[in-house]
Amino acid sequence: MSDSPPSTPLTGLVQSFRDGRGPALWLMGLVVGLVAGYATLGLRLGIGLVEQFAFGATEEHLASTAANFPVWRRWAIPVITGIVISLMLLLGDRLGLLKNFRSRGVTDVIEARAVGKGQIELKSGLYSALMACISLGGGGSAGREGPAVHLGGTLASLVSRLVGLNARGSRILLACGAAAAVSASFNAPVAGALFAFEVVLGHYALRSIAPVAVSSVVGALVVRYHLGQDQVFGFLAMHQAHTWDFPAAAVLGLAAAGLAVVFNRGVLHGSAFVENRARGLNIPLWTLPVPGGLLVGLIAVFAPEVLGVGYEPTSNALATRYVFGELILLLVLKTLATQITLAFRFAGGVFSPSIYLGAMLGSAFGLIMAQFMGGETAGAGFFAVIGMGAVAGAVLGAPLSTTLIVFELTSSYEASVAVLVAVSLATVLTQSAQGGSLFQKQVLRRGYDISGGSSRLVLQMVRVREFMMPLVEWSSDQVKDETCFYEDDTLGRAMGVLDAEQLEGAAVRERKGDQNIIGWITKADAQAAYAKALAEISEEEHR
Repeated sequence: MSDSPPSTPLTGLVQSFRDGRGPALWLMGLVVGLVAGYATLGLRLGIGLVEQFAFGATEEHLASTAANFPVWRRWAIPVITGIVISLMLLLGDRLGLLKNFRSRGVTDVIEARAVGKGQIELKSGLYSALMACISLGGGGSAGREGPAVHLGGTLASLVSRLVGLNARGSRILLACGAAAAVSASFNAPVAGALFAFEVVLGHYALRSIAPVAVSSVVGALVVRYHLGQDQVFGFLAMHQAHTWDFPAAAVLGLAAAGLAVVFNRGVLHGSAFVENRARGLNIPLWTLPVPGGLLVGLIAVFAPEVLGVGYEPTSNALATRYVFGELILLLVLKTLATQITLAFRFAGGVFSPSIYLGAMLGSAFGLIMAQFMGGETAGAGFFAVIGMGAVAGAVLGAPLSTTLIVFELTSSYEASVAVLVAVSLATVLTQSAQGGSLFQKQVLRRGYDISGGSSRLVLQMVRVREFMMPLVEWSSDQVKDETCFYEDDTLGRAMGVLDAEQLEGAAVRERKGDQNIIGWITKADAQAAYAKALAEISEEEHR
């Protein structure tokens, strides 16, 4: 006879919360949408306060205001910001809030979903958000959406811990936080939800659709309530597209792929290069923002448009206020400034810079089209929007969500179709050239290959200790001290060695101390553990 207490409607509701099922999860999605929406609003206001202090203007007028500064001031502000960020890196390391003297962003959210059971540490998330406010408000050339996504994921993790959610529910709430953050950043709820599915979750399971959608809509409503319904770049009027504009969008997609590859490789390899050079010269990593600020300041002397998030220059490109030479110059300098900013340990993301670069590229392409086609084209503004979506989608590995952002910003069906053509081509070519998206490559550097899907991730996640038979089930004379594994070896290594050496089983040792034999694994047990883990992931991704 069971000793468990009788089930009541209340206990059933509590259990549904913990399991992350049904309307209970929708309600938690609503809560996360509110929390993440207000957190993103706070991040935007925090960046604005720092900008107001440093430049006397917020993002909408930062570049034009800085252009009127004396040369020394344009150079000095990023340098002073670098000094402050250096001290914050040192303090964060001393307090255990940062890893490897680096703030956190979207990559950490993806890693938390893939290998961290949907959990992000609260203190490090809040500290990284504070660093982002100072970095971006003080002229760092990076994006605010990455820090916003990480902050939203951090607070979503807090909610999941407070209600005792299991790992599956925590991962869904993590996606809810990311969706609300993107939605609140761009006032684009549909795109926010698609970003969470494409980039964070990596699947469209039925259980996750409603809570993510609710969270994304609530995040947008929070910003609309406080800041109004105006879009980030204002109203974008689209001219009527002509027949030649759609094949031209495919050509622009090719150019966007080339730009995305150059940008991504600079972000990936620039960081490693600077770190290796610093270690070789015995330069402490926490001091890197100082020379980084110096370099960004030097670029800003000639082009103040590279400072900060860059929404004012992006808006100017979308409104075709730049001539061809200015567009190419800003494209090159912004690429360089962003790569320097991220390589030298400033806080920030890549979403806004990719939109900036795409708008510059597209506007330049549109000017060329207008030169050759005359009135038989929709104009530079149309192609600036197409380029914005194509480059951003290729950089982020998120073609659908960037297409939806364009639709929500323009309400233009024709522009959205052209973006879909360009971004699909750009994303495929970019990922083929670099072997995955930017975020996948960054997670790979941390030891986890998520580009191959669940089947490959399982081999890296499951440890030998999880399926070994304890030694107590075997007599000591049955355990041969030949090929052996350690308890923290991965399932992939175990299966590979067993197959390569044609073994049916092997001993398991402790990693520490005298490395005593503590268990035994067999090939059958390894295969069963693999099948079980795949079945659990398949259920999560399809129900």
